[in-house]
Amino acid sequence: MSSSPLLSDASVHDAELARRIGRDDEGAFEFLMRRNNSRLFRVARAILKDAADAEDVLQEAYLTAYRHIADFRADAKLSTWLTRIVINKALALRRKRHRDRIVVHLNEMRPDAPRGAAYAVPEESAESPEQSTTRTDMRRLLERKIDELPVAFRSVFALRELEELSVAETAACLSIPEATVRSRLFRARGMLRESLAGELDLATGDVFKFGGERCDRVVAGVLAQRRALAAAATAGNAAQPRRI
Repeated sequence: MSSSPLLSDASVHDAELARRIGRDDEGAFEFLMRRNNSRLFRVARAILKDAADAEDVLQEAYLTAYRHIADFRADAKLSTWLTRIVINKALALRRKRHRDRIVVHLNEMRPDAPRGAAYAVPEESAESPEQSTTRTDMRRLLERKIDELPVAFRSVFALRELEELSVAETAACLSIPEATVRSRLFRARGMLRESLAGELDLATGDVFKFGGERCDRVVAGVLAQRRALAAAATAGNAAQPRRI
């Protein structure tokens, strides 16, 4: 098992990153996880409505990607390939458990608002205790409202509005036509506008935050499992009788 120095976004392309991971470069694998953790967690969280389940799916997806990194084709993006794996695993877990919970904080849905312009998040450090309480109350209300969205609409909403992916990128991640992405996002916005009656000033920039301790926990968990797999493989090879 080898490990390269911590990479930077500009230092390696997807094909090179996949090649390094295929050569058992732990540093490259850790870089892959830290670069994609936020997006993948948000997607899993939108589907599963549970942070702990989303973390479990994320770790399982990374291990699957590690085992099948040779299957990655350079004509696609690694992030898209990973997103598909996460979506498939999250949907499988959702079908198995039939359990829905989510914590979401949304912005005001104005159909005429430019993308991104309506989603500025006030600095939490500048909030008064009263404002912080109001923010918490709004989140609780929105938890109930967002639960009413079918999973297909939540998935599109998470990729388009939370991760700000393009229509083409979202379609590739979900394996659906671009026209379907547009129609589902339009319907999701409409359902939320109607449900919220346009009374709240909301924000999506901090939805499904993923970083710090949670990011470190997922990375450490995946690397520990990866090392265990490598150790088991080494032990198995050592146990094989030598041919004379």
